[in-house]
Order: sequence, then C-alpha cells, then structure tokens
Amino acid sequence: MDAVKYHSICDRMLDDVYKAALSCCKNRDDADDAVQNAFLKLLKTDTEFTDDEHIKRWLIRVAVNECKSGWRSFWHRNKVSFDDLDTEPSYRDETHGELLGTLNRLPQNYRAVIHLYYYEGYDVREIAEILSITESNVQIRLMRARNKMKKLLEEA
Repeated sequence: MDAVKYHSICDRMLDDVYKAALSCCKNRDDADDAVQNAFLKLLKTDTEFTDDEHIKRWLIRVAVNECKSGWRSFWHRNKVSFDDLDTEPSYRDETHGELLGTLNRLPQNYRAVIHLYYYEGYDVREIAEILSITESNVQIRLMRARNKMKKLLEEA
C-alpha cells in the first residue's frame, strides 16, 4: 500500500476505528494502542479490499480483537483500578453524558454491539462479521444490553 493511500485511509477512518476501540477497551490508552496496532496491521496486510467500507470493517474488527487481546494479558488481569479518578468527559447535553456513562457500565460484549449498532450504524449482519459471532448472538446481545441499560437508567 502506498503512503498517500495509507494516509488518506487513516484520515478518513481514524475517528470511527477509535470510537469502536474506546467502546470496547473503556480506556483511552488501551484504545490508542488497539487503533495503532490495527493501522500497523493494515500496512502489513496483503488483503484485497473491495471498497472503503470493507477497509473500515476490517480495521474495526482488528481493533476490537486487539482490545480483547489486551484484556487477556497478564497486566490487565492484575492491575489496580482507578475508578475513583474523575476522568469522564464533559458533555453539552446532560442526557448524552448519562447514556454514555450507563453504556460504559455494561459488560464489554454488550458495549461493543450497542456502539456498533447505534453509534456506527452497522446492521446485525455486519456486526456479526466484525465481532465474529452469529447474527442471532448479536440480536440477543442487543436485546440484553437494551434491557440492562433500561434497568441501570431506572435505578439512577
């Protein structure tokens, strides 16, 4: 892949890949690492892409897999939590901040499908491909995530 084409892809897709990674990792530093590794793998791959959407789906899938790999690492399993730090971003719309705060309280597998469905606009089939799960599993996770979010929002 030539440098001009690579930089063009990076400019167009960085935000979307980063948002998906941040949704999975729930940590900016880990999301940065996952995105960086995804784009490095793009440089090294010899995959033939059909269009920009194919590249975007591939990058998101690689970034999500990088996040999952990070969660399995020794460091993540043995780190101390800094939940008491006030690092939440401020939002102009209080409802949006509350929804994202509630979304971040969901388990990772629920956060991923909610983010890809509502924030990235992927349909169930595309999410199944990105996450390497069945379409019915995506639908079940979406249903459970919605129910869990509803319950968490009612408690608040």
